[in-house]
Amino acid sequence: MSSPLFDLTGRLALVTGSSRGLGRSLATALADSGARVIVHGRDESAVDATRDAIEQSTGTRPAAAVFDVTDAKAVEEAVAGIVAEHGVPDILVNNAGVQKRAPFTEFAVEDWDAVMATNLSSVFYVSRFVAPGMVERGSGKIINIASVQSMLARQTIAPYSASKGGVAQLSRGMAADLARHNVQINTLSPGYFATEMNTALWQDETFDAWLRQRTPAQRWGRIEELQGTLIYLSSAASDFVSGQNIFVDGGMTSVV
Repeated sequence: MSSPLFDLTGRLALVTGSSRGLGRSLATALADSGARVIVHGRDESAVDATRDAIEQSTGTRPAAAVFDVTDAKAVEEAVAGIVAEHGVPDILVNNAGVQKRAPFTEFAVEDWDAVMATNLSSVFYVSRFVAPGMVERGSGKIINIASVQSMLARQTIAPYSASKGGVAQLSRGMAADLARHNVQINTLSPGYFATEMNTALWQDETFDAWLRQRTPAQRWGRIEELQGTLIYLSSAASDFVSGQNIFVDGGMTSVV
């Protein structure tokens, strides 16, 4: 028998960037736990494919939201439409993200702008327009997806590290403002998982060997291993947890 602390039955959850990869797994986990999920992406066909997969798994078809998270006006309009049609989300997962790699001295300004807009500004935009309804209702959960790079850095990804560090600190600032309204904001920081975004890394034999040596668990994470922490942060089990950055990384951030 499952604990009612982790029961998400009937909760409305918006997961940005959930039409593929990590976001798709997170949306599926919420749906499997009883939440009414809104699948988001910019590609309507990819969104519909994810909706089909979740419906096949759960028997319930998720809703869809197609908009650009880097466009503040589009976000405001989309959130207003979601609220009008479905109500204020109980759970918001800010997952949309992008990675670009280049040595710092060669990193293009337009790529910096793209990384910061997608990884950090979008978290502010979506949260900014969802949070007022949570405050008015007196409850809500916002989970911002960051990375071990919110604490660590590697060559060629300085802007990505800056954006994810910003996500973690933005979460703390949001918690300072919103915890009094029974809205919990936390950061979920994955380690290295064999996702679409990391294809170039897990297919690189040298990097794969380094990763296994560097991580105490001596392996890549499996995408489903993020789901338990997500459910915890989305549920009543975490009602007095706010402003935290929880690493799911096989111990990587615990060792030198």
